[in-house]
Amino acid sequence: MASQTKKKGGSLLARKANEVRTKTEEELMKLDSIRPDDVLGLKMATKDYLCSPEANKYEIEFTRFKLRDLDSGHVLFEVTKPTGVELNQNVADEDAASNGRFVRYQFSKSFLQLKNVGATIEFTAGDLEITKFRMIERHYFRNRLLKSFDFDFGFVIPHSTNTVEHIYEFPVLTDSEVQEMIDNPYETKSDSFYFVNDRLVMHNKADYSYSA
Repeated sequence: MASQTKKKGGSLLARKANEVRTKTEEELMKLDSIRPDDVLGLKMATKDYLCSPEANKYEIEFTRFKLRDLDSGHVLFEVTKPTGVELNQNVADEDAASNGRFVRYQFSKSFLQLKNVGATIEFTAGDLEITKFRMIERHYFRNRLLKSFDFDFGFVIPHSTNTVEHIYEFPVLTDSEVQEMIDNPYETKSDSFYFVNDRLVMHNKADYSYSA
């Protein structure tokens, strides 16, 4: 009679998948470096910043930001950093404001009906070349993930000024979800994580109101 061997846990791929455990924010704070897969596993908006401003040794600085509705071409929001001033808008957290890491957006309820939005970002770089510059931006409402965006800036040469437009395809929301987000200003939040060569170097946060 042919022998039979039973293996626990199914296939190798299945076992590997089971071995992967999502890290909490508290666990990530203890790591020497944070990688893209770490933040992609977060289940809710962060309470704190996952890296210090000093992690940005590449001197990446955002100098202009514009949002436009791609269907109508209408500019929804635009801000340019004056010389010598951090790029902020309606900042509530004074400590974060001093480092330009928090933005509070106030949009009308019609913003939630948009389908495709273009975000134009202008930024400068310092003395070091930047490889594999990547942004992962995760949006939440009441700690429920709405959508995760992943954009690749590529290679950035030192002492350069760069402009790029990223396309956001907004998630489809039910009428009840839209109303909840309107009725609960600033409970919609986002984390923007910036990586160079797969290591976290910047972390910005924002919250949103749709009742302006």
